[in-house]
Amino acid sequence: MKRDFTELQKQYKGLWVALNEKMEKVIASDKNAKKAYDKAVKLGQKKPMLFKVPQENVPYFGAF
Repeated sequence: MKRDFTELQKQYKGLWVALNEKMEKVIASDKNAKKAYDKAVKLGQKKPMLFKVPQENVPYFGAF
């Protein structure tokens, strides 16, 4: 599954974001991962996905 989180970097730079299970929508954000997760659970997400948005948008080339 490929996702482009470039737009997240502009709005949530340096924050933890909790995404819905399909990683399509930001449910909550916070400087603290647990707080972002807990906020998402309170908003009805059973298994939110956490993602730390980097301060800078840098290219990454990786392999399996």
